[in-house]
Amino acid sequence: MEVLITGGCGFIGTNLVDRMLNQSEVTRVRTLDNYETGLRRSDSSPRVEEIEGDLRKYDDVLKASEGVDAIVHLGALPSVPRSIKDPVATNAVNVFGTLNVLEAARSNGVQHVSVASSSSVYGANPTLPKSETLATLPLSPYAVSKLATEAYANAYQTSYNLSTLAFRFFNVFGPLQRADHVYAAVIPKFLDALKHDRPLTIHGDGEQSRDFTSIHAVTDALTKAAVRRVTNASPVNLAFGTRTSLNEVVRMLQDIHPKRILVEYVEPRIGDVKHSQASSQVLEDILPDLVQPSFEASLKEVYDWYMGL
Repeated sequence: MEVLITGGCGFIGTNLVDRMLNQSEVTRVRTLDNYETGLRRSDSSPRVEEIEGDLRKYDDVLKASEGVDAIVHLGALPSVPRSIKDPVATNAVNVFGTLNVLEAARSNGVQHVSVASSSSVYGANPTLPKSETLATLPLSPYAVSKLATEAYANAYQTSYNLSTLAFRFFNVFGPLQRADHVYAAVIPKFLDALKHDRPLTIHGDGEQSRDFTSIHAVTDALTKAAVRRVTNASPVNLAFGTRTSLNEVVRMLQDIHPKRILVEYVEPRIGDVKHSQASSQVLEDILPDLVQPSFEASLKEVYDWYMGL
């Protein structure tokens, strides 16, 4: 089978390409990326085709998806703060881009489409853990755009009989995650600060908690869902029900970092969710053979990778 990965040159996409290439059923992988945040691959595998294009341009997406069996739609403008600064751009890429992907899939007879949503859709709902049946109360334009992403995927399943699956990502981290931009995620930001002997910056008191998810579990889930054409009538949490505060992350890093870690606490950010933790029951039901790496081991892996750059 041939798979198209939108955003395939970003952090998750690059790791997913490598995971797909190790799957015997996958013969070729295409990536569609505009390289705004993604990086071109340094290797030249004959089984990988890189296509430069923009999700906002339907013809780009239509051409990239010709002849593929499955699409994994990761392409997006990430970040809550970015969306608050420029909600129109976030909507254009994340909402209209998703619609272009789904419509191109329908036109080209693609057999399966999985899309990346986000735990941010739960927003102000305080219930823990977050089950997929909870009310969604998004707090940012980014969260709204991800709610639209998963809703469109489900609508195309019911309206056009297109096999779709929407995954809600929870704080994915791992090797290849970049820290060299203002909207970088918290773990690469921490590691970048450590590497350059700077204090870690935490917005708020550090007691906010996240369900950090290893990139290896995420790419395993995305690969197996595409190969098996797994569908579900509603979005699925892609996380394992863990809950770790930022202060705990700092303590774990201190256990493996040779120098004393300094932390600067600053004002909380608008739109940030205080606590995030998934219910993983639906994920376990549809993909019972997923492996959950431990957070400590995954953190040590990405620490070693980052310090070795």
